[in-house]
Formats: sequence, structure tokens, C-alpha cells
Amino acid sequence: MADLPVLVGAHVDAPTSVDEARALGIHAIQLFIGDPQGWKKPVVDFEGGAPALREALEEADITAYVHSPYVINVASTNNRIRIPSRKLLNQTLQAAAEIGAAGVIVHGGHVTAEDDPDQGYENWYKAVQEAELVVPILVENTAGGNHAMARYPESVEKLWAAISAADGADRVGFCLDTCHAFAAGLDLATAVEDVRAITGRIDLIHLNDSRGAAGSGQDRHANLGEGQIDPDDLIRILHSAKVPAILETPGGIEERRADLDWLRERL
Repeated sequence: MADLPVLVGAHVDAPTSVDEARALGIHAIQLFIGDPQGWKKPVVDFEGGAPALREALEEADITAYVHSPYVINVASTNNRIRIPSRKLLNQTLQAAAEIGAAGVIVHGGHVTAEDDPDQGYENWYKAVQEAELVVPILVENTAGGNHAMARYPESVEKLWAAISAADGADRVGFCLDTCHAFAAGLDLATAVEDVRAITGRIDLIHLNDSRGAAGSGQDRHANLGEGQIDPDDLIRILHSAKVPAILETPGGIEERRADLDWLRERL
């Protein structure tokens, strides 16, 4: 198989992560450490634990990214959500460091309609200020929610201003999800430039097509070329960003292989 001009990988299951990467011929992966829907302390589900996974990744020359649990919302004004979120984020960062991960992806989170949005940005500042950034945090844009911290350019701008004021802000990057950006109503033709104008950086791409329409707010990933995003926009984003990309498309090995073949034909 021909090499792609950028590092493209895929989300894989932790126990079989290295085997899946080898089967696909990729050198970048994303995985969950622990339950993506739970609050328990993350445990590396790999034979031999974190040390064995780190060694296997190094031997196979694989760059790993960790996606934090979906339940994390450090922006929340609810103490019962925000405080456990900070704790779980720090635990995830520590676990990611143990496997030598390149970054931990964290959703931007949200506040409620009754909240002052500025409190959400302030909570992000505090989360970064207090975090042990042994691994970089990569904040991911979100598809929906009128009170989301990272859906619209104006909200990302406020979020980044808050984060930039914290110690360790240089250890916080950005993950641009193509499906989320499309569903949020962003212009994918200029998305990379628009985000970089605000954050100064993009560190990772989540390369996904979208089952939902532009501006729908629907977080419904599709395989490449099977959704509603213009294929040229997906390719343009890869060329413009020039950073690693992770597929979070539906299915297993065969569907991921088809997505990679789709990319090779166009890149």
C-alpha cells in the first residue's frame, strides 16, 4: 500500500490496539483508557498493562493518542460534575503518560442555558491551571449545543483566551473534528485557517464524514465519502493542517481499510 503524505491513523480497541494498527498498516492510533462512559480511575486494558503497551507501541513505531471519557465536562458549573471531571482528567493524563501518549483529547464541554457562559470559560482556566500536564491536552471542537465552549468560532476565541491565561497553556492544543465542524455550521473550506487564527495551532485532526447536515448540530460520524461533507473539503483540511489525523469512522478493520484506501486514491 502506498504511503499517505500525512500521518493517518484510527481509533482502535485498547486490548488489540497494536494488532489492529499492524493489520491496517498505520502508525498512529487513538484509544480509550478505561470506560469512556464512566467515572472510574482509568486502567490500561492491555496484556501486561501500561508498561507492555508502551513497549509494544515503541517497537511498532506507533504514535498513540488517548481520548478522555465522554463524561468529562470541566466547564460545568455543577460541582458534582466539574470536580469529578477535573479529577478524572488528571487521572487520564497520568495513565496516558504511562503509555507514552502524544496527547489526551478532551471535549470542550458546555454550560446550561441558565449559566453565565463566562463561568464555563473560567472553569476551563482553573482546570488547566490545576492540571498536571504530563501529557498535552488537546481540546476538541463540538458539533452541537448552543451553550458549548468549543462549537462556534466566537466561543472558541473566548475559551482560548481563558486557557492562554493559565500556567501550562503551551501544553494545551487543539483537535479539529471535521464532522463536528461541519455539523456546527463552520465553513470547512477555511476551517483550518479560521481555527489557527484563533488558537495559533492545530495539533490533531479527527477525520470523519458526517451523516447529519451542515449546521444540524448532529454528532453522527460517517465513513469517508459516505456522508454529506464535500470530499474535496476533507482532503483540503488534511493538506492545510499538515498534522496527524485519526479516523473515528464507523465499523471495524474492513471499514477502516476502505477509508484509508479512499484517502490514498485522493491524496
